Amino acid sequence: MTTPALRTLDLRRIRHFVVLAETLNYRKAAQLLHMTQPPLTVSIQKLEAELGVRLFERDAKGVQLSRSGRAVLVEAQQILQHAEAFAEMATLAENGRAGVLRIGFTGSATHGVLQRLVPCLRAELPKLELLLREGSSMGIVQALATGDIDAGFLWTPVLKPMGAEFQILQRDTLVAALPRGHRLASKKSLRLADLAQEPFILYDALQAEGMRSVCMMACQRAGFVPRAAQEAVQVRTVLTLVETGLGIALVPGVVQQPPSELIAFRALEDLREDRPIGLALAYRPQPAHPTVAALRAIAAREFPVGD
Repeated sequence: MTTPALRTLDLRRIRHFVVLAETLNYRKAAQLLHMTQPPLTVSIQKLEAELGVRLFERDAKGVQLSRSGRAVLVEAQQILQHAEAFAEMATLAENGRAGVLRIGFTGSATHGVLQRLVPCLRAELPKLELLLREGSSMGIVQALATGDIDAGFLWTPVLKPMGAEFQILQRDTLVAALPRGHRLASKKSLRLADLAQEPFILYDALQAEGMRSVCMMACQRAGFVPRAAQEAVQVRTVLTLVETGLGIALVPGVVQQPPSELIAFRALEDLREDRPIGLALAYRPQPAHPTVAALRAIAAREFPVGD
């Protein structure tokens, strides 16, 4: 239970007590505290009255700590240290340099983005706690809208942004992913029309509608509608299904590294100059989140658009 004294304690008086206890001289303590001696004397008397104990013994030789004063000195010093740490943390949090930052990410964001940004965040913002959560692009947008996360790394375009804004980090093209033994794997490059008769692993229409839309439009421009063999949400799940031989897929070029023993990636001649997709940092513009501003600044430095 909190005592009446604890509810009325003033940090300034605790500081006065600590400085006087460390100097055992009212004149020196007053100088260190940038005050005159009479107000310091009054402050110590009020602190003793609030606590109901004598903190100092006064005699002709000067001032000494009482038994109670010696007993509480370490606690008083710790209180001041905690108060300073509290104030520092509050200032850092206000500037986006401390607190908790909740980040969603798609599996494909592990292809270089997280590996570069997370060490930078930890080195430059050591007081910032990172909470990472994997999800689909649509799931990340929804979590941003509900406030469950503060930022996310996902693939664009996003057809239903739900108020989110996007900072493009890397633009990318689409390449064909084929089972290693596929008949077209022997060719160094392909055109989209070469894939017209193949079964496709397509992206889920609800959770990855942006990627699905880009792939469907590319195929339609090439004169065909892809035939779906299976559907998946994450790019890496699509690749797993390609490995099983269930079909082929259009995937971001960045996933070609590291090379796969089970998948042959082939450039598409009619998409070489086309970069319709991008890895982006998604965030809510309002309400402004100071830690997200810090993340955006680091991301802009590490990933200039077009890098």
